[in-house]
Amino acid sequence: MCALGEVVHLWQRDIRDDERCGCGAKFSACGFWRRVGALAFGGWHNVDVDRVHYLRDAVERTRHIPRLATAVEAPDEVHEYADFYTRVYAAAAEVSGARVVVDSSKHSALAHVLRWSGNLDLRVVHVVRDARGVAYSWTKTVQRPETDGSSEMTRYSPGRSALLWNAHNAAFSLLARRGVAVHRIRYEEFVSDPRASLTSIAEFAGVDLAPDSLDFLHAEHADLGVGHSAAGNPMRFTVGQLPLRRDDAWVRALPPRQRRLVGAVCAPMLRAYGYPVFKEEVR
Repeated sequence: MCALGEVVHLWQRDIRDDERCGCGAKFSACGFWRRVGALAFGGWHNVDVDRVHYLRDAVERTRHIPRLATAVEAPDEVHEYADFYTRVYAAAAEVSGARVVVDSSKHSALAHVLRWSGNLDLRVVHVVRDARGVAYSWTKTVQRPETDGSSEMTRYSPGRSALLWNAHNAAFSLLARRGVAVHRIRYEEFVSDPRASLTSIAEFAGVDLAPDSLDFLHAEHADLGVGHSAAGNPMRFTVGQLPLRRDDAWVRALPPRQRRLVGAVCAPMLRAYGYPVFKEEVR
C-alpha cells in the first residue's frame, strides 16, 4: 500500500504553493512526487491548476452530491475532474510498486465524483467518530507545520461542525447505496484494537497481509517511517513512535451547551452509528 495523504489539496498546496511533503522536503524537491508528476502529466508544470479549481467548483461540492448520486450519466466535467485524480493514483502505484494507493481526502463529494471513473477500483473506508468529539476537534487552534507556522488549520463552530458531520456521513451512506464498496469503522473501535481494525481494512482492500505486515503496531504505540503524504493532519510528519490512545478530551472540554446542541442536531445519525445521544460528563 502507498499512502498519498489528502490529494484533494495537492493542486493548490503542493503544485502551486510548494508546501512540504510528509517526508519533510518541499513538494518540488521530493523525488517521489517528481516521479509521479512526470509519469502522470509529463511534469507538474503541465497541470492547469486553474482548470482543476474550476472543475472542483463545478462538480465537487457537497451541494452537487444529489445530482452526482442520481444522474444516469455524469457530465463531461465530472469525468475530466476524475481523470486528474486517476492519473495521480496510477502514477503513484507505478512509482511505489504498490497494489493499493490510499487517498485520505475527507471530501464526500470527491468520492461521488470518483465513482464515475471507469479506471478505478474505488473502495471507501468510512471512518465515523462521535459528532461531539469531531466538533471539539474543529474548535482547536492547530498550526500547519508545512507552512512553517504561518497559518493554522481550518476551524468551525460546533453548530457548523454538526451540520457538516450529518452531511458528509449521509453522503457516504448514499455512496454505498449507489454500489460503491464502503467499509465503515468507528474511530473508537479502531483505537481500542488497531490490529483487528487494520486486518479487516486490508481484507476489504483485497490485500493479503504477510505475517510481519503489522509488526509496526505495539500495545500503546505505532512505529512510523517516513511517508510522502501530500497534505493532511500535522501528524503525517511524525517519524518514530506515535502513541495510540483514545482521545475523549471533548467530554470534559466541550461546554455542555455546545455538547447538547451537537447531540440534538446529530441525534438520528448518532443513534444509527451506536452512539448515545446524551452522554454524562466524565469527572
